[in-house]
Amino acid sequence: MHNGSSSSLSVTERGYLPSEKFDDDGRIKRTGTYMSATAHIITAVIGSGVLSLSWCFAQLGWIAGSITLVLFSVITMFNSILLTDCYRSPDPVTGTRNYTYMDAVKSNLGTLQYKLCGIAQYGVLTGITIGYTTTTAISMAAINKSNCFHKHGHQADCHVHNNSFMVIFAVIEIILSQVPNFHKLSPLSVIAAIMSFSYSLIGIGLSIAKIAANGIGKTSLTGIPVGKDFSGMEKMWKTFSALGDVAFAYSFCFVLIEIQDTLKSSPPENKQMKKATATGIMASTVFYMLCGVLGYAAFGNDAPGNFLTGFGFYDPFWLIDVANICIVIHLLGAYQVLAQPFFGFVESFARKKWPQNKLVTKEFSVCGIDINMFRLVWRTMYVIVTTIIAMIFPFFNDFVGLLGAGTFWPLSVYFPIEMYISQAKIRKYSFAWIWMQILSLACLIVSLVAAVGSTRGLITSVQSFKPFESVS
Repeated sequence: MHNGSSSSLSVTERGYLPSEKFDDDGRIKRTGTYMSATAHIITAVIGSGVLSLSWCFAQLGWIAGSITLVLFSVITMFNSILLTDCYRSPDPVTGTRNYTYMDAVKSNLGTLQYKLCGIAQYGVLTGITIGYTTTTAISMAAINKSNCFHKHGHQADCHVHNNSFMVIFAVIEIILSQVPNFHKLSPLSVIAAIMSFSYSLIGIGLSIAKIAANGIGKTSLTGIPVGKDFSGMEKMWKTFSALGDVAFAYSFCFVLIEIQDTLKSSPPENKQMKKATATGIMASTVFYMLCGVLGYAAFGNDAPGNFLTGFGFYDPFWLIDVANICIVIHLLGAYQVLAQPFFGFVESFARKKWPQNKLVTKEFSVCGIDINMFRLVWRTMYVIVTTIIAMIFPFFNDFVGLLGAGTFWPLSVYFPIEMYISQAKIRKYSFAWIWMQILSLACLIVSLVAAVGSTRGLITSVQSFKPFESVS
């Protein structure tokens, strides 16, 4: 999306050639590297999705759980690699840059698909930021509860309301949201990526300790067995919902182009991004496997929706606290990585619509920080609205499943495959075309099935909840 600001004008429009300070498109030189892109990817991929994987294993069992994780990882990697070639059009190395995922869709697939993509992309990004608000509040509450149990004993009533923690999270996000764009987010992403590794490792360590102390929980090859307390119908719905959770755990394609746009132009961005994508997804899959397998082994069929809050609040209580602090810090950063594309879209739209309006275009410098009135007001409102929605609908698992299901197919499968077919000029009904369509159709079926499962879970949760009464 081209901004109305002078920094977005092309080189020919500005009347000079690329220099030490500017790239081939006249924008300030990009400085991103393979390492910074990998950090962005890990921050976006290893999100709160990792926390529900042991629950997914309990629904799917050892065989289907492991196969599902590997399949989603391969499909995500394949589609992400196709997508890296769509950053420049029509040629992946020398073509014109597409600054955002939506720009790539527009230049490859036309205006109608571009609009549909916008609805899907910004819908999911908003949904995930709402989910992150809920998750962070649960983790903050877990710290509070663990300290309360430690102080007053395990019989104490340590229930806490989550709303105050959501407000604290919102205040910090309002401040962080003033980071002007993706290019300035690298330090935050690196910290967030380190945190995601840390809490995953702590969860893995606690699972191993639990297995060492109590042996392996009650597990089975097919997950929770059907019995008098658990009907076949219930099993089917839960399985569908678990598929949605796994899809959500791998979804990051919708910020891939935005991450690629931070890379230096030499070596070619698509080469760097392919390496970063492969590293990021493989690292994530190893962690996912460990968290899912060890979490399921530790808790068995009783695995909780968020496995870090399921270790009781027993000693070492400080370790649970550290893990939850890591989740909070990680999600503070991940919220920004996922919200920035939407922020940028609204702001560039406003600049094009009202180019003369000083409130929209003028930047003020306060203590060396660039402040823009429109950015300040709009981003603050966004954080406030998403926080209020999170307070009204605090359902972690089903919400995550529905988001994953609803967006996995269009954003992680359909658009990347269709853009690649268009850009690489793959002939209709050729072998490559046919098997790509088969892959897309199979993923669509999985998405629909998972969406149905999660919707049913949400309906069940809605029947027994009171708005603004989320308690941990």
